[in-house]
Amino acid sequence: MDLFEGMLQKDRDEFRRVMNRLMSSCFAVQKKAQTKSDYYFILRHRDVFERYLDVLGFQLEINEEYGVIQMVNRENYNHLQLTIHESIILLILRILHDEKKRELSVTDVVINTGDIQEKYLSLQIREEQLNKKTLNDALRRFRRFNLVELLDSNILQEDARILIYDSILMAVRTDDIRQVGQLLQRYRKGGEEDHEDPDESASDQLAPV
Repeated sequence: MDLFEGMLQKDRDEFRRVMNRLMSSCFAVQKKAQTKSDYYFILRHRDVFERYLDVLGFQLEINEEYGVIQMVNRENYNHLQLTIHESIILLILRILHDEKKRELSVTDVVINTGDIQEKYLSLQIREEQLNKKTLNDALRRFRRFNLVELLDSNILQEDARILIYDSILMAVRTDDIRQVGQLLQRYRKGGEEDHEDPDESASDQLAPV
């Protein structure tokens, strides 16, 4: 049976576009302007996407409460390898997302670069702040995977704003935020490896794919 049987040509063309974007970013987020239409298109043609991805060994995970669709490899292949500092920053984003949601009861979680640095120091991972280039590179990488949006052009400024999407809840999967804190214990000063090496022990927990 033709996978696209009954689908209009314009929808077939749209399928190719959305599928390519999903495979490069892993997440489609309803709240993100650039992927909102993709999110609803996938929902409308869920069966087609699921059958196509099944052949490739992938599956869709759809959480309509979060407004997030994630592409996941069933065989645990295609994981994103994170450096140690990328892993730490991703965990901190997850903690800040949880804290802001709980304390402010907000729909959109917006933090700033200073919040990340403050949390990093409060966790006593290092005595000094995160290197600005390291933080900048990590945030821009997470933006590519639709985990955050950078609301200000100069992300190196302490008051530069960062929107954390609910996709962070699927990238760092834990129901108990204390477990995130336990993961961060690995990186306390004196216990981590060189920051340029991929942290394979954490990548299964933290990788968006």
